[in-house]
Amino acid sequence: MRHRVAGRRLGRDSEHRLAMRRNMVASLIEHETISTTIEKAKDVKPFAEKLITLAKKGTLSARRRAIALLGDRNIIGHEDGKATKQGTIIRKLFSELGPRYLDRPGGYTRIIRLPLRRLGDNGQLVLLQLVGADEGSKKETKPTTKRAARKRAKKTAKAEEIAQDKETAEAEEPTEVKEPAETENQADEANQ
Repeated sequence: MRHRVAGRRLGRDSEHRLAMRRNMVASLIEHETISTTIEKAKDVKPFAEKLITLAKKGTLSARRRAIALLGDRNIIGHEDGKATKQGTIIRKLFSELGPRYLDRPGGYTRIIRLPLRRLGDNGQLVLLQLVGADEGSKKETKPTTKRAARKRAKKTAKAEEIAQDKETAEAEEPTEVKEPAETENQADEANQ
């Protein structure tokens, strides 16, 4: 009996599962989308989200923990038929993905089911991908209660009252108008 035994075995021993999880998350970070089976995607998703949460912290200890959990393999690109190093997985995780999801409280990955099945064992295929940067966080605004609406109205009314008081105070300030001094000729003409 498997009472209270958590996790999926996936037909592998523990070292193989750990290596598979690390490789899949590294590929997910590198390419931002991977195709796999539904069982593997469900197993890898929490691990990837924990690493992105570490990347959001951005501290040295978080970086060291991510290296310990994931390893730090190189990202290799091909230019002019030659393989070139374009950085590392940890550098991309902490410099691009961490800042991308700073405002998002969780849910950095999604699983999209494909209508395809794998040849051989007919396994259900899915796309495991990082949520795009253009989507950002979708914070739902709470419906305002009467109390919150009254409070907000009070604040705006008070701000408007203060602004009006400032305007009236500026308008009521006595301004001294300097009249031109009378010249002696004008004074003499007025006396005559």
